[in-house]
Amino acid sequence: MTNLSIHPDPAERQQLDVFRALPGDLAPRDAQDLMSWPFFSLTKTPRVRPIDFQMGDVSVRVEATAEHGMATIWDADVLIWAASQIVEARDRGLATSRLMAATPYEILAFIGRSDTAGNYDRLKAALDRLQATSVATSIRQPKPRRRHRFSWVNEWKEHLDSQGRPRGIELILPDWFYDGIINNAFVLTIDRAYFDLSGGLERWLYRLVRKHGGRQSNGWSFDLHHLHLKSGSLSPFKRFAFEMRGIVRRQPLPGYLLSLEATADGAMRLAFEPRQDGASRRRERRQKLSTGSGEGIVDNSVDAVCKSGDKS
Repeated sequence: MTNLSIHPDPAERQQLDVFRALPGDLAPRDAQDLMSWPFFSLTKTPRVRPIDFQMGDVSVRVEATAEHGMATIWDADVLIWAASQIVEARDRGLATSRLMAATPYEILAFIGRSDTAGNYDRLKAALDRLQATSVATSIRQPKPRRRHRFSWVNEWKEHLDSQGRPRGIELILPDWFYDGIINNAFVLTIDRAYFDLSGGLERWLYRLVRKHGGRQSNGWSFDLHHLHLKSGSLSPFKRFAFEMRGIVRRQPLPGYLLSLEATADGAMRLAFEPRQDGASRRRERRQKLSTGSGEGIVDNSVDAVCKSGDKS
């Protein structure tokens, strides 16, 4: 049984050697470009409306089909698995390829999912969305006006045994994604607890925080309107801000402490820094901030926070 792209290129498969997934508990690695920009739907409700993002020289347009909808941030777990495999193999001096082969169990186990029929069906649906989603971007292009267009998966194939049980999956990655990992090493290790985050906005925010904040002791902060733009979310800003306040109250991001702070002109910024032993003491210093759309949290103890607003 095979599921191929709309216009598969037989020559592409013939030119690629198969990279067999490495066994073992590999460190999860994420592609930095995917962590920085709005490439995925943040909701499990099928999204067809395109993401059309422009900031400086960076442009991202993501288009979906009515049949499958846009690839979601949960579907991107497959790409995190692929990036982790490729980086591990490269670091061991092994040959890699855009044509990857694995068992469903290996992929599901890596992303923290059990090997059940339901999860296997969800994995296949994720591969369909990754293949059907079209991306056009100026990122990593030699000229500002040049765009690279691709799908997250060029094609994929499943192998079944004589009883119809799944035995393996093959997929071909786009060269834009593969080159960013193997040639430019644009990857970061992420916390395995990321896969336990249930909310799309939480997942997106963790990846953004991990990319921009890293392990800087002074932390980082973003203007809330800037965050809303970078998320590609369809939610209006007021709803987005409400959900951000909820995330700040819950503190779900592994390894990071979040806070909301007001600037002198009344604008709101989301600040974050690596969790430390004093995190609980810091939480005690928080003050509630009354805003026009409800209650938030303001943290007056953030010092020397790196500001980010226009360039990334």
